[in-house]
Amino acid sequence: MVAVVAAMVSLVGIVASAGKTLDGPRHNGPLHTEGANLVDAHGDKVTLTGVNWFGFETSTFAPHGLWTRNWESMLDQMKASGFNTIRLPYSNELFTQTAPPTEGIDYDKNPDLKGLYGRDLMDRIVNGATDRGLMVLLDQHRPDSNGQSELWYTSTLSEQQWIDDWTMLATHYRGNPLVIGADLHNEPRGQATWGDGNEKTDWRLAAERAGNAVLKANPDWLVIVEGVEKVGDEQYWWGGNLMGAKDNPVRLSQPGKLVYSAHDYGPGVYRQNWFDAPNFPENMPDLWKKHWAYLNTEGTAPVLLGEFGGKSIDPSTTEGIWQRKLFSYLKEHGMSYTYWSWNPDSGDTGGVLQDDWNTIDQAKLDVMKQYQAPRLEATDAR
Repeated sequence: MVAVVAAMVSLVGIVASAGKTLDGPRHNGPLHTEGANLVDAHGDKVTLTGVNWFGFETSTFAPHGLWTRNWESMLDQMKASGFNTIRLPYSNELFTQTAPPTEGIDYDKNPDLKGLYGRDLMDRIVNGATDRGLMVLLDQHRPDSNGQSELWYTSTLSEQQWIDDWTMLATHYRGNPLVIGADLHNEPRGQATWGDGNEKTDWRLAAERAGNAVLKANPDWLVIVEGVEKVGDEQYWWGGNLMGAKDNPVRLSQPGKLVYSAHDYGPGVYRQNWFDAPNFPENMPDLWKKHWAYLNTEGTAPVLLGEFGGKSIDPSTTEGIWQRKLFSYLKEHGMSYTYWSWNPDSGDTGGVLQDDWNTIDQAKLDVMKQYQAPRLEATDAR
C-alpha cells in the first residue's frame, strides 16, 4: 500500500516557460491548469516530457521487457534518458488477476516481483518510478488483454465498472502526489461521438461522468480526456480528433483539472494523404492545429500529445521528417508529450529502446533531448 502523506510534494527542476529550469524555492504540487498551461501550486509552468511503457494491458499483465532485464534498471535508464513522466497503460482485467504472471517476467532477474500480481505489481512499478522523481499517468488502455475497444464500455466491462476501477485507483494513489492523473480511455473511435447527447456513444458526456467521479475520489488528480476519431465529417487518427471540444467542451466539477489529449502518428502506422502533399511537411502545423493543437494555441486548455512515434528518425525519410517536425512544433508551443514508446516491441513504431531491450536508439533520443524537461527530484514523494 502507498503510505499516506501530505498532498503537497516539493519538486525541483521542473521546466518553466521557454524550457528554463526553476532554481529558486522548491515548487509544489498538485498540478492544475491555467489557460493552456499546466502549473504547480505556485503558478509556475510544468511540462510533461515522457514516454509510454506498455505491457500491463497485455496478456503478460506486466510491463514488457522484464523477461530480459531488471525492472529497476529499466526505470533508472528512463530517468537517465531525460524523461520526467511515464504513461503506464493497463487493462481492467489486470485487477481481476488471482495469480502472478506465468510469463513475461524473469524472476531470477526480478526476484522481488515474485508473488506479486494485479494492483500489487502495479504498485511496485509505480512506486519505483515516483521514488525516482518520475511522474506517472495511468492509462486505461483496454477493457481486457484481448484488445482495445471503441467505447469505454463493452459487453464484459460495464460503464460502472470502468468508473469504479478509476475511483479505486484514484483513492489508492491519493497518498502519492507524483501519480498525477487519469487518462480515462485510450483512443475512443468508431461508434464514439462527441457532443451529440447520446449517452451510449457521446464520449464527452462519459468523460464528464468518469472525470467527476475521479475528482471526488482524488481532487488532486488531472483528468486526461482524449479526442475521438470522427467529428462531423472530419475523420482523423483514433483518439486524435478534438475538434468537438470547441463547441462542446468537457465540463468538470474542477475545471482546472482538465487536460485534453490527442494521438498522432506517421506513415509507418498508416500513410495518410497529407504525407504525400506537395507542401509536406509545411502542411502539418495547420493539420495539427485544426484537429487538436488549437486548444493550446488559443489558450483554452493544455493538450498532452499522449502517443506519437515511429521507427525512423532519419531526416531523409517521410517518417523521420514528420517526427522531427512534430517535436519542433511541440517545443514551439510548449506542449507536453508522452512518446510511444519505450518498448521496442511496438510493431509499427518501434521504441526508444532497440530490439535487445538494453540499447538506446541514440538518434531518436538526440531528437527528443532538444525538447525535454530536466529530471525531477522530489522530497517525500511517498
